[in-house]
Amino acid sequence: MASRAGRSRMNGAACTRTRSIPPTPDGYDACVRPPPKEASVETDRDAAGPPTRDICDRLPKVELHCHVEGTVRPTTVVELARKAGRPLPVDDPTELYRYDSLDSFLAIFWLVQETLADREDWARVADESLRDGAAHGLRYREMFFTPARHIAAGQDLGEIVAGLSEGIERAEAATGVRCSLIGDMDRAYGPEAALEFVEALGELRRTGRADRVIGIGADSTELGIDLRRFEPAFAAARRHGFRTTCHAGEAVGCGPDNIRVALDVLGVERIDHGVAVVEDPDLVRRLADERIPLTVCPMSNVVIANRYRSLEGHPFRSMHDAGLLLTVVSAAAMARPLVPPVTDLDSRSRRTRFNSACRSAAC
Repeated sequence: MASRAGRSRMNGAACTRTRSIPPTPDGYDACVRPPPKEASVETDRDAAGPPTRDICDRLPKVELHCHVEGTVRPTTVVELARKAGRPLPVDDPTELYRYDSLDSFLAIFWLVQETLADREDWARVADESLRDGAAHGLRYREMFFTPARHIAAGQDLGEIVAGLSEGIERAEAATGVRCSLIGDMDRAYGPEAALEFVEALGELRRTGRADRVIGIGADSTELGIDLRRFEPAFAAARRHGFRTTCHAGEAVGCGPDNIRVALDVLGVERIDHGVAVVEDPDLVRRLADERIPLTVCPMSNVVIANRYRSLEGHPFRSMHDAGLLLTVVSAAAMARPLVPPVTDLDSRSRRTRFNSACRSAAC
């Protein structure tokens, strides 16, 4: 695919700049915009100095891989489940997040999805998700939503998109963060449902009801899925003017072939996860030469997919050293009950984990 580098937001690495942006009041050069208006963050106090914002929060962040359904607050899950009459299997919502593989994680992800029953639910989770991110330095996000099971249950896609858009607008007004949407096909529902979803989203966009949706992706289960069957859906996405990306090379047991299929058959512009690329030196060189971005989720690869035993064993450093165009992203906050990300630890522990991650991943 020609001329990938330097294209629009879907393709831009987090800190690729086309103009000079002044430093933030914290002294950090923001990739996208000044700090959010309401960055309510933790502080710590040095023995000899005044309170200071935690370094992890002071860093301005662009997040190109985040699933809104994976960021729902546990308390919100309880309230939405009660509202929808959907019983939860545990009393403590944090106990939901116990899994040992990508597929067992997806079972929990789908359960949380089922609590989103109407337009206001979608607006609430989008609003809360962005406010939570802004408190930790988020400036811009491209946020996935995967509504296949909601559509199958009778929800209207237009209402889902409208709810998400309303929630984003509320969060933007309150914090200054900016957000676009990527509609993801759920591969577990098959290629026919994927094509119907893309066509419906394209019609919404044509009539001005999906202006925030800038792209189409594909997620959910990977093992045992023939990505080639989704080519008509991706062709339709391009016809409707959407940018394209795809989860590939993520699950244990899936090698670099799925990355090749995503690029050469589906024609996507960006790869989500893509860690299996390290198993194919020729493919590494190709992605590096063509500047094809990969949105890499180290914590997800360790805690959710169990592809690596630890962050120290993750190949991010070798991918970086090979010249690949990478961003480091979170994917879903559901990872936190087992291995807390930096935003969930006390300030001192967060700095320790942040520094360790930088050493192991060359962040």
